[in-house]
Amino acid sequence: MKTIIEMNNICKSYQVGEEELKVLKNVSITVNEGEFVAILGPSGSGKSTLMNIIGCMDVMNSGEYFLEGTVVHKAKESQLGKIRNKQIGFIFQRYQLIKRYTVLQNVMLPLLARGQSRFQAKKACIEKIKSVGLDERIYHKPSELSGGQQQRVAIARAIVSEPSILLADEPTGALDSNTGKEVLEIFKSLSNQGNTIIMITHDLKVAEHAHRIIRIVDGCVATE
Repeated sequence: MKTIIEMNNICKSYQVGEEELKVLKNVSITVNEGEFVAILGPSGSGKSTLMNIIGCMDVMNSGEYFLEGTVVHKAKESQLGKIRNKQIGFIFQRYQLIKRYTVLQNVMLPLLARGQSRFQAKKACIEKIKSVGLDERIYHKPSELSGGQQQRVAIARAIVSEPSILLADEPTGALDSNTGKEVLEIFKSLSNQGNTIIMITHDLKVAEHAHRIIRIVDGCVATE
């Protein structure tokens, strides 16, 4: 089985006044292709910091991080930006959709940012929008959609560029339980299709929908 993520002895600390706050302490994890993994931990456990490092939005103080063969821990900021754009699809708790854009326009953004033609981008995006069950909402704006539908748009936007991993930050946090389950079923379907998904959550019931749970407690991996 192909390893997509390998992290070895990741440490991260922040300077708070005269004290050093150690947030991550020798965290080592691996994620294989097609896995649906939940990173579970309470507030203050370090899971959000780990998510930011996985997503190349923050850098570690020490340790090694390989993303599908890319040596992330040696990458410069300009390289990290390219990794974020090409290899990671982000799904946020509050969707992060542009209100004045339609569903189609929101989903097209990553492809247009890469320089793809509007014709090619539109064709690819319509296919992904249909795959999350929103083919009748293509020309609606976010204000005309429910929370669950907005999250589906966010998922379509994340998968349209076929990234190495999907990184989902509390993706059901703003949804009711039934709508949240529908979103988790989409994740399961995407994983069955070969997508690699890493979901950050504080909710055990949500985490149990994943294939595997990595627990973060006080900046350390408790179980993997």
